Amino acid sequence: MVFARNVKEYRTALHYSQEKLAEKTGLSVQTIKDIEACRRWISDNSLTKLSKALKIAEFQLLLPEKFEATQYHQKSRLKSLIALKEKIKTYMDTQFEDTLNDIK
Repeated sequence: MVFARNVKEYRTALHYSQEKLAEKTGLSVQTIKDIEACRRWISDNSLTKLSKALKIAEFQLLLPEKFEATQYHQKSRLKSLIALKEKIKTYMDTQFEDTLNDIK
């Protein structure tokens, strides 16, 4: 259960669909679904593929307590917030310039 939960949490933190993770690992979509549903265990080769695709060390997928995952999620959230801030700033700048042009 720990492994399945960690695969899903790291996948969603990267905004990967099951299909995208399957593509990045070379595993089938059904295999990814089975892993996340605790219906399948994987080989060491598949573990390596998953960890590389999820950009983490292999052992992190096996940790019941996610000290590393928590730190990773915080960085991921911060990056998302920064990207959102930039999009809002660009939108506001565009709106401001359009308003100025309308006044002229």
